[in-house]
Amino acid sequence: MTKYLKLFINGEWIHSANPETQDVINPANQGVIAKAPKATKAETEKTIHIAKSTFESGVWSERTPGERAEVLLQIANGIEAHLNELTELEVMNNGKTIREAEADVTDALNTFRYYASLLQNQTDETFEAEKDLQTMIVKEPMGVAGLIVPWNFPILMSVWKIAPALAAGNSIILKPAEITPMTAVKLYEIIEQTDLPKGVAQLLLGTGSVVGQTIAESEGVDVVSFTGSTQVGQRIMQAAAGNLKKVSLELGGKSPNIIFNDADIDLAVDYALFGIFMGAGQVCTSGSRLLVQEDIYASFIEKYLEKAKTIQVGPGNNVNSEMGAIVSEKHMNSILDYIQVGKEEGARLILGGNRMEEVDLKKGFFIEPTVFTDVTSDMRIVREEIFGPVVVIQTFKEEEDAIHLANDTDYGLAGAVFSQDQAKAIRVIKKVRAGITWVNNYHLSSVQSPWGGYKTSGIGRSLGKYGLDEYQETKQINISMNAEQLDWFEGKK
Repeated sequence: MTKYLKLFINGEWIHSANPETQDVINPANQGVIAKAPKATKAETEKTIHIAKSTFESGVWSERTPGERAEVLLQIANGIEAHLNELTELEVMNNGKTIREAEADVTDALNTFRYYASLLQNQTDETFEAEKDLQTMIVKEPMGVAGLIVPWNFPILMSVWKIAPALAAGNSIILKPAEITPMTAVKLYEIIEQTDLPKGVAQLLLGTGSVVGQTIAESEGVDVVSFTGSTQVGQRIMQAAAGNLKKVSLELGGKSPNIIFNDADIDLAVDYALFGIFMGAGQVCTSGSRLLVQEDIYASFIEKYLEKAKTIQVGPGNNVNSEMGAIVSEKHMNSILDYIQVGKEEGARLILGGNRMEEVDLKKGFFIEPTVFTDVTSDMRIVREEIFGPVVVIQTFKEEEDAIHLANDTDYGLAGAVFSQDQAKAIRVIKKVRAGITWVNNYHLSSVQSPWGGYKTSGIGRSLGKYGLDEYQETKQINISMNAEQLDWFEGKK
């Protein structure tokens, strides 16, 4: 029996007034998992009004940090109790491997626990500004937070926004990606069982052009947090200008991974593969540009290809699979188009480049790990975000060349340096214009660390105390300890 998903508005699961639905597909076999509604503009506006009224009522926004922390811990415990189910849903709906999905769900519950702890340890600032004038700096919730998340990390990106937004005392409206709503629905079923007041957390399933646009434009929304492409982020920023709402954007990347000739080659190869082929390259921080020093290029390529050829591509629910499916047929075709562009531009394809059509894969959306060499910085496959299992490899001579190539991009999300010379590694990574960087590793990070980029990779930060700041207003309160009449206007006699 086909499962029909619902909207979660004011604490109730309801069918959308729009009879049109969208098939939710398993990218590993094209099976239909469920039918998702397409919420209307009117439903979105009504939801915003409910969220605003709930915020202004104070049922959540005026609770103490300790009380809010308790609810966050309830949500974390609920995720932990349903870890296996959430993992299975993520694998089925997104196509990623079991190992990746389980790590995402675990990170999600730890994010709620982190913000519960941060809430209980956050203190206001107080100081004596002048004689008998005491100043307090306090943090307050912003109001209604519109949270728009992508399809590549459905549950994790949702939680990266939900946890700090709720921790700060806001009312929230989550809009997951149209094609990957399954774990968001399950997460809201978990939230429904907690002590979070009705009307604080809403879930709208629908298109970006209707639901996302309405959230971004609405004067009833006080902050919009979006993760996705740079192009959509620009449109959201324009739409949000109406009431000058705060906008937090985590956008695209074309991240450099610099391998110096003094690097531990085996270590560099290991992380370079992980940097691009984890998540089938559908990761904003993927190390999609490898910059290898000329002296070690031949030996590096030999070892890199040797290991890349052994990557086990297959359905995410197969425990032996190391790289899963591409999320949709549309996105698979976009990646294949880029591979064709690379060939036409004159790049040398040395591995992969094809859709995988073996018997057990032909019904799904699978692409071989793909490697291009002999590329130049003006090629589209070097400059544009492909967002798939495709890496381009360039060479450099000296340290200055590596820094120039690394920064020769419109993006500035991530980057890495591999070198056993720690002074050089730190010197170079400090010159890489990116917000998330690594030395002798790739993709490793923590919930305590700020996540976001430079240039067209976005504005604002997720995670850590910086992520909480994205959903808070900062207010100064000046208190006269010995109030006296000012007599500023005494009058002239």
